[in-house]
Amino acid sequence: MNNLLDIKLSFAHEPKRGGGSPRNLNKTRITKSKTLEGLIDDLKRIKVFYQKENRYVKQILLDVYYNDLISKSGRIQELLRISGDCNDNIVGARFSNTSPKENHIITYYVTWDVLEEAIQKLSEAKKLVDEQLGGKATSSNFDAADPHINYTKYSISKSKLRNTIIDCSVLEKFDIPNAASDINKEQIIVTFFQTEITVPELLGKLGVEEKAYVYRYYSAGKNTLSVSRDLYRLLLERVPHMISMATSDISSIAPVINSEMSDTTIHNIGFPSNEPTIGVIDTMFDKKVYFGEWVDYREELNEFEKKSLQADYYNHGTAVSSIIVDGPRLNPNLDDGCGRFKVRHFGVCPGKISPSALVKKIIKIVNENLDIHVWNLSLGTEEEVSKNFISFDAAALDEIQQRHNVIFVVSGTNDNDRRNPSDSYKRVGSPADSLNSLVVNSVRLDGKPASYSRDGEVLSFFNKPDVSYYGGDYDERITVCSNMGIEHQYGTSFAAPWISRKMCYLIDIMGFSREVAKALIIDAAAGWSFKQENFKHKNIIGYGVVPKKIDDILKSDNSEIKFVVNGIANTYYTSNYGIPVPKEDGNRSNYIARATICYFPKCNRLQGVDYTQRELSIRFGIVNEKTIKDINKNTQEDENTFNFERKARREFRKWENTKFISSRYNPQRATSLTLHGDGLWGLSIASKERANRVKMSELPFGVVITLKHTKGLNRINDFKHSCLLRGYLINEIKAENRIELYEKAQETLKFD
Repeated sequence: MNNLLDIKLSFAHEPKRGGGSPRNLNKTRITKSKTLEGLIDDLKRIKVFYQKENRYVKQILLDVYYNDLISKSGRIQELLRISGDCNDNIVGARFSNTSPKENHIITYYVTWDVLEEAIQKLSEAKKLVDEQLGGKATSSNFDAADPHINYTKYSISKSKLRNTIIDCSVLEKFDIPNAASDINKEQIIVTFFQTEITVPELLGKLGVEEKAYVYRYYSAGKNTLSVSRDLYRLLLERVPHMISMATSDISSIAPVINSEMSDTTIHNIGFPSNEPTIGVIDTMFDKKVYFGEWVDYREELNEFEKKSLQADYYNHGTAVSSIIVDGPRLNPNLDDGCGRFKVRHFGVCPGKISPSALVKKIIKIVNENLDIHVWNLSLGTEEEVSKNFISFDAAALDEIQQRHNVIFVVSGTNDNDRRNPSDSYKRVGSPADSLNSLVVNSVRLDGKPASYSRDGEVLSFFNKPDVSYYGGDYDERITVCSNMGIEHQYGTSFAAPWISRKMCYLIDIMGFSREVAKALIIDAAAGWSFKQENFKHKNIIGYGVVPKKIDDILKSDNSEIKFVVNGIANTYYTSNYGIPVPKEDGNRSNYIARATICYFPKCNRLQGVDYTQRELSIRFGIVNEKTIKDINKNTQEDENTFNFERKARREFRKWENTKFISSRYNPQRATSLTLHGDGLWGLSIASKERANRVKMSELPFGVVITLKHTKGLNRINDFKHSCLLRGYLINEIKAENRIELYEKAQETLKFD
């Protein structure tokens, strides 16, 4: 087996190249006079509504229904602006319910002047289309300066007319926002669109304070309240157009069904020393268990919660921590080679807790324990996550991870009512829709999804869960130690701690960044078999099942060269075109490749389905005369290639914070590739911000790259030698050396 390599590549940082081509209608789209007429009627109807209902906001909230998934550059650029950028007026985004393909519905907040001018622009554009283009405009009308079109006849400029007609080619209609639906729960989290009015001011105008004994609520974050059912129904009646999203504020742990007691006796394991610590946020922990000395237990309960404590509330949390501390001895068939870990266990709930209350506790806990890098969270809701927005608690986890150097390993939640394999899958529950977290589903020992599995994707696109691991099933259980003794249980709650162990080993003992550690886990799960568009069960087991042994993550086959790279994206392009992959006689390369990139972007729940605010697009492959011949054929940065947003998301995972690309591996049909010049390979990262007004900041990323020789040769020494000749620093990852270094770093020095 070859050891993993850590290579310090030098990256070039460059701004975006070129100025782009003039704007035009896409060749597949047209703008009809009938469409323009309908849009005019829509805006006039919206104007009348706000003339009657303008007691709450100074401007106008309106929904723009697009006829496709629309990229940032493909959205309207003229209609809803007088100056500046239309995208700066966006306050939310969701998907339509159209079948078979979902389209964008984007909410804008605009001034009265913008609305009036939009009606004028549409009216003048309709006159032009009727009078000079026979009732419809196509790309051929705007390919060049058409001498047959007389723009001087109209009250607005040529550029405004052209851009208005181009804007309308991607529109279906305008409407008043009305996304919220009735939710029959006692407590509900409500988020309002961002306007100039604050939430307390809005409640004051609605007279809520005068009936505080009926309309109970408390703040849950920016523009967000947790409200009683009565108050929510008042909001639905009076200001439905101001509600961005709403969801239940009731969360519970999926119950462990039919736990089986064991006759096994586990003896004391002694006292901990310098082992790394994993944070666990869960139900209570019982200090009387045999491994109690390994767990620093801290209760995070209010007085009311303390009064409701029962013995059952110590079961789940104790069992989760037992796997982190002593999982391999409890389950010898799952021995991962990572050793034991200490746990700092925070008991946050006696059975049930609302997402808003859980978030407050998690923020406090993490802020006070920044020495912990890996957090295990095996709590989740039974309710399915929305298709149109990230759950409140998942968004909080994403923000915490973006701000701090930590990672959450989150269980994928269970569907304990699903017993028949033919039954449809429920979507995952929160917070398993957290994008920055490493979300883990459960599989059986044969690698098939567990019977209780739940289904991604998140926001109808993002690949969740990330990976899967062995969490038991009804008829093949995981051995744990709870407050009742040794038991056999099952659930995603008991798959996640195994991955927390591996993540802590990679970060705290091996010394990898969290970006590289996450990429290593996902890359090992995906291997050579994963292909995004046809991988079976990808919505249920994610990128695949993580190998049991940590060595299978840190080592590779003798025919493979596996290395990791850390970098920081702070300009449009971050690239290295000098990776010296060994070449064969005749200037040929006998390698296939795969690469995994992970990063932790800033996210914005208020933007709905446009949630991640930073995009890193990866290209890796042989360098030819002009650019990189990408193994995934990524054409997003090619000047002469247009990609529809739907294709970019499906094939290149645009806006997703984890990307896996791979050559197709077929040993029977492996062919060599022709090299150019020095035969170098290149890695390029293109960075884009969702909002134009946001200055690009530094964003760390981690990449794992694996090169496989198609004829089975071991060329790793040649590769290391070539890298050293180019001035790259190389560290060969040997676990025993890193463990020794970690232990020395933990020693306490005594001075005489």
